[in-house]
Amino acid sequence: MQALLTRPALLASGWPRPRNFPHNCHPFRAESHFSYLVGRQLPGAALWIEPGAARLYATPPDPDDRLWHGAEPSLAELSSELGLEVRPLAELAERLDAASLPPQDPRAAAWLAERLGRRLPPSSQPWDARDAALADALIELRLCHDEAALEQLRQAAAITVDAHVAGLRRTRPGEREAHVRASMEALVVSSGMTLAYPPIVTVEGQILHAQRHDRQLAAGDLLLVDVGAETPEGWAADVTRTWPVSGRFSATQRDLYDAVRTAQAAAFSAVRPGARYSEVHRLSQRVLLECLIQLGLFSGSLDALLELHAVSLFYPHGVGHLLGLDVHDMEDLGDRAGYAPGRVRQQDPSYRYLRLDRDLRPGMLVTIEPGFYQIPDLLSGLEPGGPLERALNRERLAQFRDVQGIRIEDDVLVTETGHEVLTAALPSDVQSLERIMAG
Repeated sequence: MQALLTRPALLASGWPRPRNFPHNCHPFRAESHFSYLVGRQLPGAALWIEPGAARLYATPPDPDDRLWHGAEPSLAELSSELGLEVRPLAELAERLDAASLPPQDPRAAAWLAERLGRRLPPSSQPWDARDAALADALIELRLCHDEAALEQLRQAAAITVDAHVAGLRRTRPGEREAHVRASMEALVVSSGMTLAYPPIVTVEGQILHAQRHDRQLAAGDLLLVDVGAETPEGWAADVTRTWPVSGRFSATQRDLYDAVRTAQAAAFSAVRPGARYSEVHRLSQRVLLECLIQLGLFSGSLDALLELHAVSLFYPHGVGHLLGLDVHDMEDLGDRAGYAPGRVRQQDPSYRYLRLDRDLRPGMLVTIEPGFYQIPDLLSGLEPGGPLERALNRERLAQFRDVQGIRIEDDVLVTETGHEVLTAALPSDVQSLERIMAG
């Protein structure tokens, strides 16, 4: 990191955030860029880096806290553990001429503003040149994972696979979404990990990031489950499966499920060094649209329907994103991280939600997660009598009323010769899912 810097930089870890009063806090998680460089979840700390040197400033343990939280390492012990000079946070001067990055923690943002004598704008606003250089250096470091990171990512993937198997086995008519969630979360927590993001366990799969878990499961429902584990150091997995509450897919559910799985397989085949991720996305759209035409949901030529962005009516999001220390890795830096220099996010319906447009390199970890969703706002928003409305066979679509949403997501590592699916131990074919549910 120091070799990539031309000026000093200061990164804050953040502080625990109170839920409703100061001593009842959300679980602490350090700002990811700090955590990447330090490797510890240290509240109330800051990392100073300059060419040829680095220093950690941390909050000394409060003796009164021993009663409530137990002993914490002294600054000297922390220095010995990390192999880094550690000083009290109070010794860090103000009005520092240093680069930094906007933290997600509001308290850390205010603290940095005092130390730097300037406010750090969000990543959606123009970048200060010194902060941009720091962001680019961290992006270059974090895009491709080393063996130590990959070991943790594999651990997170393995626990995530086990959690999904637990969810499959808990699912049955009469249970609630919360029961399935609890069975999965219990396995993650018992492994010493936590969840990488709020779990999605829903029979309303058309809501892409549904957060309710109070519905009762009924025969005929599909349950969309998006759950991933996170290691204590913060490395994440991100996996989605969709399965039938009854334990058996209906014919219509199977048809659309196999269409999504075919699109995912096509996307897998395109993941290799040098491939452009937006082309992986485009291929997944094209293959899914071919399947929808074969199922009679659209009429017309494939190329003409692609021009109309027909596939985005049922598959509105991107094929995936970067994965690493964050579940959407480095998205706090906006499209600066997700899009290669010179590339900008397109605004047409097929690409506006694509989070990543870079050429793939060995060591990059991405998700591949095509889907099919019947989203009322999209289906009702078509221009009456317009070309897309005319191409859509609504009578045929009505026959698939037992499908609200399907998503299949896996974590895919780019290797020197192609790719490796880190979550391949969790099957996605219909027969295997039904067999697991049968017990």
